[in-house]
This record gives sequence, C-alpha cells and structure tokens, in this order.
Amino acid sequence: MSETSAAFGQLRVGPFADRAGKIEVDRIADDFGMSKTQLASTIGLAREALYKSSRSRSPKIQMRLREMLEIVERISGWAGGRQQAMSRDLAQPIPAVRGRTAAAPGQEGRAPGVRDYLDHVALGGFA
Repeated sequence: MSETSAAFGQLRVGPFADRAGKIEVDRIADDFGMSKTQLASTIGLAREALYKSSRSRSPKIQMRLREMLEIVERISGWAGGRQQAMSRDLAQPIPAVRGRTAAAPGQEGRAPGVRDYLDHVALGGFA
C-alpha cells in the first residue's frame, strides 16, 4: 500500500461520527448544506437508505459514506475547501475513469479507482 493510499485509511471522520464511530448522515448533510436525498443521490443510493437510522448504519452505507468523505478530503485542498470539492469537483469528468465523475465510481461502488487516480495526480502524474 502506498503512503497516499494509507492516508485514505486514516480519514478523520471525527466531526461526522458518533461515539461508536459510526458516520452520521445528518452531520454530513448539515455540513455540506445538502438534504439527505441529495446526499443519497451523490453516493448512489435510494433516498430511503439514509432516512432510517438502522439502514444508514449498515456496513454498506457506512462504507459509501466513508468513501465519499475520503474523496472529498483528498480533493478539498485542490478545490479550495470541502464545500467546493463536494459541489464542483465531484461533478467534473475524469478521463482516467472513462469520463466519469469522482462521484460516479463511488455510486457504483468503485471508489478505489478514483482513489488510485487521485494518488497518481497527487504524486505528479498527468490526468
């Protein structure tokens, strides 16, 4: 595992996690000024997935939320902040992932491809 990939594993989710370490949907939605429906769409889930606490705490949804936060954290420095990363850069097509946006592979459960691409760019590679 590269140093940059290791950094993804050390994501600081503190502001978004409860005492048990589960990422809380309401905290993310509030921080980014999104509705739960918008957040669900961003990570490729039905809106109902984030409205029930029992579903939003499932391993699959927690993984999707964590992947989204990892990607946002990685690109926030380039975008000028987390808000900008969420609103603009997650919607920009990335040639290295067949023109999909950074959000699309996460929606499809393929966030590792986006992370690899971001690691490549961070190390000075071309887009």
